[in-house]
Amino acid sequence: MRYIDSSLAPGEEILSRGQYPGVFWFGAWAALIFLGIIIVGIFIFVRSWIVMSTTDFAVTNRRVILKRGWLNRKTQELSVESVEGVTLDQSLIARMFGYGSIVVTGTGDAVIRFPPMAHPVAFRRSIEAARQSSSEVHLDREDRAAIDRAANEDATPDEPEVVQEEVEEEARPRPRKRSSFIGLRSRR
Repeated sequence: MRYIDSSLAPGEEILSRGQYPGVFWFGAWAALIFLGIIIVGIFIFVRSWIVMSTTDFAVTNRRVILKRGWLNRKTQELSVESVEGVTLDQSLIARMFGYGSIVVTGTGDAVIRFPPMAHPVAFRRSIEAARQSSSEVHLDREDRAAIDRAANEDATPDEPEVVQEEVEEEARPRPRKRSSFIGLRSRR
């Protein structure tokens, strides 16, 4: 089982999973074949295989996750609500072969730099879709039904005078609380 699959919270689902582009696998195989005569090619292939196999990145409906490493695991996670921007970097050659790099910036100093991935535009769209769905209010059916009932009760003109009185009470200016010196007292 992969790290991201094992670390999902209840109700959290994976929206998109990233992967290394085929060009990078081709480079590892080319190093093995052409430099395999020399022992160096074997080391390059094994290192590339380990790095690409132990790197896992995905977007869930709650988090953006990057996991690297095999013996020493390093994870970077950022909640979707705290994502401020997504930057996509694709050169001409990267666009021709369908890969690119993504940098996700969050609130504060949070930055996740993803390795080159296949289909980066789709991965970026998944992050944006998760951001949009996280800003929506999700209610249970019972809660939504209660809100609908309350809205329907308010729509019936049974007591227009009471509603008018409530509006007048809200329109009155509230007394302003005194501010304290340098914010020593908490404001409510």
